[in-house]
Amino acid sequence: MDINKILKQQIELIKPDKETLDKINKNSNEFVKNLKNRLKNKKIKAEVFIGGSLAKKTIVKKDRYDADIFVRFDKKYGDEEISRLLGKIMDRNSKKIHGSRDYYQQASNGIIMEIIPVIKIKNQQEAQNITDLSYFHVNYINKIINKNKKLAEDILLAKTFVHAQNCYGAESYIHGFSGYSLELLICHYGSFLKFIREIAKHSKDKIIIDDAKFYRNNNEILRELNESKTKSPIILIDPTFKERNALAGLSYETFVKFKKACQGFLGNPSDKFFEVEDIQEELKRKYKNKLIIIAVKTNKQAGDIAGTKSKKFFEFFILKLEKEFNVKIKEFEYNENKNISYYYLVIEKKPDEIIRGPSVKDIHNLARFKKARKKIFIKNDFAYAKIRHDLSFKEFIQRFKAKEKKIIKEMSVKEIKLIT
Repeated sequence: MDINKILKQQIELIKPDKETLDKINKNSNEFVKNLKNRLKNKKIKAEVFIGGSLAKKTIVKKDRYDADIFVRFDKKYGDEEISRLLGKIMDRNSKKIHGSRDYYQQASNGIIMEIIPVIKIKNQQEAQNITDLSYFHVNYINKIINKNKKLAEDILLAKTFVHAQNCYGAESYIHGFSGYSLELLICHYGSFLKFIREIAKHSKDKIIIDDAKFYRNNNEILRELNESKTKSPIILIDPTFKERNALAGLSYETFVKFKKACQGFLGNPSDKFFEVEDIQEELKRKYKNKLIIIAVKTNKQAGDIAGTKSKKFFEFFILKLEKEFNVKIKEFEYNENKNISYYYLVIEKKPDEIIRGPSVKDIHNLARFKKARKKIFIKNDFAYAKIRHDLSFKEFIQRFKAKEKKIIKEMSVKEIKLIT
């Protein structure tokens, strides 16, 4: 199928119609007006502005829409006070969400308003939180899109494609592309197709982008930026803030997955690359009764906090599992609506193995080795033990829960349930 025809069809599917956008804008503007009045009545010095995809006209069509509303507080209030002040003007039916700064969610005529407190700063160096830069992000992207309206559609394609590949989101359990980083990438490359073509042919070197030309060359970027900000496969200098890599959280694992998706789409264009796949159903179809599914619940707040905790526990669980089994497939999925993580596994019994212990001359460690193993034998002055891997997965889970009880509690896991 012709790739341009697919992209044109996708735009028609993912771009909200004018009536829908007008409704969202009307509700958001009314909500903003109401917030401004409340701030005025409480004599709180703050501005309110609409940010995110709605403000940049890069909102993707979906069943339920949300709007980012930023309350920009005067600097005199300080970082810790602004969340408390925001709480004073919110409705009782609003929901507090814990994060680097507490913010609020509130439904308004079917639209989820996310009300985020930020500090009004004159220059980006004063930012105390990444959200303080949102005002500058909106202005920067709008300035570019206003010069080239088609970029907005290409951004919609990028967001839909990346989301379908499970690479969308800067959350710690995804380590993917944020919405803002995709907007910057499309603005840099000039179109969705040019973007994915560049990713598809990427070799070993890092991709380094500095559109604002803050630095003289790539070597200066690598030298001047904090080391933690240069570990990602793409270094995307935020054109509104010299010291920030907008893709610092992108992992190599996510990047490789995305690169394969780009190559797959370019090699065999299909609408399927824009459709969110049901991971569970796809793995069931592929591996049938070999697939093991574990559901894990934490006692943490739904979203990035619970997802990140679950991902860390998943990595710990796999570490223990690989000592007893050969793990062929290990997939992680976090469902924010249910606040449940799913671990998908395909494993094989590990063959029995012989491990070498300490020298017979090392009396102390030899005694410990004997205590840890049921049977040992001596060969060439060294102790050896045969390890049998004869546990079933159900037995492994039971032992794991009992042995790692303390760590399970420390990692805030309240339920581990074997589904299949």
